[in-house]
Amino acid sequence: MYLSIFTLVILVGVFSLQILSLDSYYEWRKTGKIKEIASKVSSIYKTGQYSDELDTLAYEEDICIEITEDGNILYSTDSISRGCLVSNSKEINDYKLDFMVSGKSYIIYRVTNPKFKNKTLIYGIKINDGVFVFISTSLEPIGSTVKVLKGQLVIVIIVVLIIAFLISYTISKKICKPIISITETSKKLSEGNYDVKFDSGTDIQEINQLEKTLNNATKELSKTEELRRDLLANVSHDLKTPLTLIKANAEMVKDLTYKNKDKRDKNLSTIIDEVDRLNLLVEDILDLSKIQSNAVELKKEKFNLNYMIKTIIEKFDILNEKDGYKIEYDGFDVNVFADKKKIEQVIYNLINNAINYTGENKIIYVKLINLKNNVKVEVTDTGMGIDKEDLEHIWDKYYKADKKYKRVTYGTGLGLSIVKNILILHGFEYGINSVKGKGTTFYFNMNKS
Repeated sequence: MYLSIFTLVILVGVFSLQILSLDSYYEWRKTGKIKEIASKVSSIYKTGQYSDELDTLAYEEDICIEITEDGNILYSTDSISRGCLVSNSKEINDYKLDFMVSGKSYIIYRVTNPKFKNKTLIYGIKINDGVFVFISTSLEPIGSTVKVLKGQLVIVIIVVLIIAFLISYTISKKICKPIISITETSKKLSEGNYDVKFDSGTDIQEINQLEKTLNNATKELSKTEELRRDLLANVSHDLKTPLTLIKANAEMVKDLTYKNKDKRDKNLSTIIDEVDRLNLLVEDILDLSKIQSNAVELKKEKFNLNYMIKTIIEKFDILNEKDGYKIEYDGFDVNVFADKKKIEQVIYNLINNAINYTGENKIIYVKLINLKNNVKVEVTDTGMGIDKEDLEHIWDKYYKADKKYKRVTYGTGLGLSIVKNILILHGFEYGINSVKGKGTTFYFNMNKS
């Protein structure tokens, strides 16, 4: 519709310029031409031998020339051209006499030729005292041309409009078909079907780019939905298990072991441990929520990173005595400037994560690397490593490379997500390197103080 209307507007504009203004344009060009001819006639007349030359000029330019002196005709083209005047016409003679007595050097006027009843353009010029030249040409021949052009343009407008409609219809169908396909697929996506694929089979570059973008968005939405389901399942699991243990042990104390001190203390210790686990889970969720909503204000200070790491490692000594885990540390004294409590949380979570996923030798490596302006902290386990396609998601809440939830031995499963958000909040560079079958290294860089 738009292309057809646009074409019609262009054609109407062309029609208006070619037909409606053609008469004015033709007359303007004729006037300019007559002025040039008048100058030539004046020059030829002054030579004294002008009859033959003026005859030739009048024939070539299809005009009529008349020269008068003191009212008497000295020269006149003998022609039956529609542009020639009838000299004895009273109306024309009145125009001539008015010009001769006006004192003007030239005049342009339009009259109706009484002989042929056509519009005629007359240009009068004064050569000498009493000597005047009158040049006339018909304006009517353009009429037949206009009629031809009108008919031609009407045909052109009809043909071009039909072509424009067919082209625009074809183009619109070519564009609309893939758009309709995208719309239908989008409806399925909005209904929660993330297995859809946007592929209309079009060769339109812009629509192909749109389909590529929508397919990427669908892929990310699918991952987000999967993570949402995993998160709900994992949090539910982490809540349900300790609650079940708390309830079971509380019933044991109430019904069976309240008189047996050893068994009662054991049941109560289990209840306390599970409450602590629940409390840790709630604290991690709250911490993560605050960090992600930018509700945490960093309290940066200068502190000794080496001393902090040693202090944290000492807290894991009980795991060495109880389960045989060993943490090997390679560090040096260095001062950094950051939020001490938040960095302590980062290092604690990284070590805790390494303990959960280290190999059968149960060894974890913590290392400080001295850089020019920074210090690099590395925490390495000796586990099975992580697939490349899982690396970018390993920082997500509860994300598991094998896609199956397995309750970690220590912690809540939110540690790496908290680490990521704290490091982003500080503006520190962080990352992960992993080799399948050999282990994984988490690292981050800190500014020296």
